[in-house]
Order: sequence, then structure tokens, then C-alpha cells
Amino acid sequence: MAALSRTVSSLSRRPQLQGLQPARQMSSLFGHVEPAPKDPILGVTEAFLADQSPDKVNGAYRDDNGKPLVLQCVREAERRIAGNLNMEYLPMGGSITMIEQSLKLAYGEDSEFIKDKKIAAVQALSGTGACRLFADFQKRFLPDSQIYIPTPTWSNHHNIWRDANVPQNKFTYYHPESRGLDFSGLMSDIKNAPDGSFFMLHACAHNPTGVDPTEEQWREISHLFKVKKHFPFFDMAYQGFASGDPERDAKAIRNFPRRWTPNWVCSVIRKEHGTLRTESGMPEKQAVAVKSQLQQLARPMYSNPPVHGALVVSIILNDPELKSLWLQEVKGMADRIIGMRTALKENLEKLGSPLSWEHITNQIGMFCYSGMTPEQVDRLTNEFHIYMTRNGRISMAGVTSGNVGYLANAIHEVTKPK
Repeated sequence: MAALSRTVSSLSRRPQLQGLQPARQMSSLFGHVEPAPKDPILGVTEAFLADQSPDKVNGAYRDDNGKPLVLQCVREAERRIAGNLNMEYLPMGGSITMIEQSLKLAYGEDSEFIKDKKIAAVQALSGTGACRLFADFQKRFLPDSQIYIPTPTWSNHHNIWRDANVPQNKFTYYHPESRGLDFSGLMSDIKNAPDGSFFMLHACAHNPTGVDPTEEQWREISHLFKVKKHFPFFDMAYQGFASGDPERDAKAIRNFPRRWTPNWVCSVIRKEHGTLRTESGMPEKQAVAVKSQLQQLARPMYSNPPVHGALVVSIILNDPELKSLWLQEVKGMADRIIGMRTALKENLEKLGSPLSWEHITNQIGMFCYSGMTPEQVDRLTNEFHIYMTRNGRISMAGVTSGNVGYLANAIHEVTKPK
């Protein structure tokens, strides 16, 4: 009986031992994999969410009461969608209605490029997906090309072109001393780049600096691109959200097609809904070919873009009343941010800060490139529970009349001379 008992015990243990072997093999196979570093932007959000302080400040858009905001036009669009509309897969290229309306928003209602069908356009998966789609297109069809990216830029731009295996170069953009645009440095780098180079440009509300060229400077940039036969790729993530006027915020990209074509635009309506990806200025036959290749690139990447956001955008932009409401609400959001810029600057001045804070109101859009050092940012986080990226980028979208005084006092404390 003892022998039988030992045999049964041995048999019962054997499957467990065998089951452990694949786990050990897998552990050995992936044993060299190290934890990924924290994302410089999303890591800030994670730290903010873990902070239990009632005084904490971060940058996601809030109303003036510090509450998340869902636009009324979006609520109405979703009410119309619920239980009434087809929610099946979209084609690889996305929603035709959304694309048509978004093109008009980006290029203008009377754009000759829309009328003459000189634009290849697809709905992509977020602004990141749109940029990546172009980067993969660039690598596949222009394998010897590289991309010039401004210094600084949204940190994920570098990740996108790196993972698409497109070589990167930098070009001058920001002037740290003035906390404004280094226009002479920018023009010099554009001039000295090899003819036919690809440049990644922010159409409005440059991220992270909030510094944009003037309309006259954009005309000079456009002319130099024509002379050098450069190819502009515009990331337009904040149309309407920068100045409160979508027409004004689109002037940079509209100026380029009038002067020289083609160009490529990543136009994002993501603050409420979805995204768009376009190229303009080609013969119709070529536009059809380019669109087909963009769809083929999307197929193994994400296959189909999401339908819900596309329906929301289509309903809003296709309905004159809802579009008018959207324009009012977006202007209200932009105006609130502009007002918080003024309030922050005035509060710092009232506290007697010896530093110049003119750049707070000179810059535009969601972000203020404050000029604070990483060490000062760390003090803001550790002592005052205020969260921002270590390059000193303040997201003005999270600043309210209720916390702007607290924010100003904290900035004053960490920046005042010792």
C-alpha cells in the first residue's frame, strides 16, 4: 500500500512539473527584457492620478470648475447615434462623410484641390496613427529619404519615425532666451537642407512651445520650401483649439497649396472625436493610387479605423446647427485657456516676480513653455503637487480660476532668485 501510495503521489505531481517547464522556458526566453522607461507625457498623468492631494494640478482639459468636459454638440450627436445607426466595420479608408467634411474644415469650403479631386485622404487611428501611416508610406515609397523634425517637438514624433525606420534630422525652431521663435535659425536650416527634404511642421499651437510663426513668416517659409522643393508634412492637432477660430488656425496649410504643391496634412479633430490623414495637390489618378497604398498600409496595422468617433464627427460637421454649436463651444474652450494665460501672468507679476512672464500670453494653444528647469519642475511636483513634463511645459487646459493663484504662487516659489 505504501508503494502504491508513493506511485499515485508521483503520478499526481508529474503533470505539475511538466506544466512548469514551458513557463521556465518562456522566462528564460524573455529574461533579457527590461522594463520600458516611463513615457515623458503619459508618465506624468500616471503620477498625477496616484497623488491623493486635493490641491494637485495637471493638464487634461477641464471646465472652470475643474470638471471634465463633454461638449453639448457631442452629447447630441451621440444621442442620435444610440440604437439608430449602423455600427459595423468601416472600410479601410474610413468614413467617407467624415473625410469630406474634415477636408473642408482643413482646406476650406471652396478648395480647388477638393473640387478637382487632387487629395488622397483616409481616416486614421488617432493623430499618432496618422503620423505613423505617413512615416511608413515614406519608408516604403521613398526609402532613401529622411525627416526633419523641429527642436523641440512632441516627444512621440521621434518614436513614430524611429519605429518606421526613417532617419531623422533636427531643425531649429525655439529660441530659449526669448522663449519665442528662432526664425532666422529656422530659415537657415531649411535653406541648408538638401533639396527635396521632408519637414515635419506644426500647423498651429506648436507642441510643446505654443510658439507659432506669424502669417508673414509662414509666407516666407512657404516661399523657401518652393525654392528648395521641400516636402512639408503638417501635424495639425489643434485646429480651432488654438485661437478659437478654425479658419485662422488653418492658414498655414492653406498658404502652402496656393504657393507650392504637394503637401501632406495630418489633421486631427481628436479633442472631441477622431482623426484625418490627407495629401493634396496631385493629379486625380495619382491621388487614387496614393489612397490605395495608404489603405494597404493601414490593413496590417489596425485594419479599420473606429466607427463611433467618425459618426460623431460626421453628424456634427454635416448639421449646420450642430456645427455652429461646435464652433461656439470650441471658441469657448480656447477663450478660457487664453484667459487663464492672462490670469497666470498677472498673478506672477502681483507676487513681485522679477522675471519676465510675457511669453505666457505671447504663446498660444494648450501649452505654455515656461522656461523652468527640470529641477524647478521637480520641486513643483514634490512640494506643491503640480504636474508637468520636465521640460517645463505647462498644460494650460487644466488651469482654472480656482487654482491659477495656487499655481502662480508655486511657480514664484521655485523660480525666485535665492
